[in-house]
Amino acid sequence: MDLSVTLALNSPTEHGEQLRRRQHSLSELSYARDEDATKLETTRARLLNVLKRHEDLKERLSRDSDKLIFERLQKEFEAARVAQTEEISIDDEQWNDGLLATIREKVHIEAERKAMINLANVPTDSQFQSRTTYRIRNKVIYCLDGARIGIQYETFFAGEPCEIYHCVLESKSFLEKMTVTEHTLPFFLPIREVETDHLSSNAIKFIDHLEEILQSYIDRREQVRLIKELYGNQIGELFYSLPYTLIEFTLEDFECKVTVSIRYSDLILTLPSQARVLAWPLRSAKRISAADRRAQPVPSRLSYAESALKTLSLPEAYAEIVLELPRALKQMFYSQESD
Repeated sequence: MDLSVTLALNSPTEHGEQLRRRQHSLSELSYARDEDATKLETTRARLLNVLKRHEDLKERLSRDSDKLIFERLQKEFEAARVAQTEEISIDDEQWNDGLLATIREKVHIEAERKAMINLANVPTDSQFQSRTTYRIRNKVIYCLDGARIGIQYETFFAGEPCEIYHCVLESKSFLEKMTVTEHTLPFFLPIREVETDHLSSNAIKFIDHLEEILQSYIDRREQVRLIKELYGNQIGELFYSLPYTLIEFTLEDFECKVTVSIRYSDLILTLPSQARVLAWPLRSAKRISAADRRAQPVPSRLSYAESALKTLSLPEAYAEIVLELPRALKQMFYSQESD
């Protein structure tokens, strides 16, 4: 038989076998992709759990020592408040380098006066001197013993008071720069970096910037607490960094899994600088074909949700996302079916 005839007779069989092998390979590839996706999701969940346990451990390790410092400084600040003879409310225009220089001069004069009295062995009753405290917005400045200045920061959320924080500044003389000697700020906030950047060159900016950082941290933290309190039964995985500059959670009570990730590029932000919301089709969804279930799921971005997160507080944005989600998913599925 001619060779070309033999090839022609054999080719349909060989071609069919090749198609079957290719189909089998594609099925194996699809299965492998599904398995990889499952493993990736499992690994991600484990990583989030490890990160959360790591953050909890750091917080527990620092809590005891911070608590001792807080209790001691709280007593000292309270004693200074009781000893004050007047409290002056200062507006933004009056809060300037001149006023801070006056406060610094007062604490150094008082420290020198007490040192001289101690050398002269004068009874302590003669050591009394009038003390003035200054309130600027949500912070109170105290003149403390030992040529120190104490700043008490008061934080709020939705008009309700939250934690009080303390920061103590000291300098060896009136002409030398001040340094932070003690504070009760959370350990994960960069007070030493802020001190390096601002305290020696602009003490007013240092004091005010710490106020911004603290209040913004409280605002972000309370937003997360509020969505957990209001919508905890709808939220799946929830992860956040200690300063709440990275927040991630999932929604799973819909036709697809929705992952939300928001980031704050600066510690003074209360609205995220980045937001990413993805809808992952579930393989069991009725609208998804059998072929699509075997393929690697492709998520769709929910732009309306990302916009809401960038412009509204987290609880308000969450409510809007959930309200519009059924319509957005229907539109998304309809668009995929049309394609």
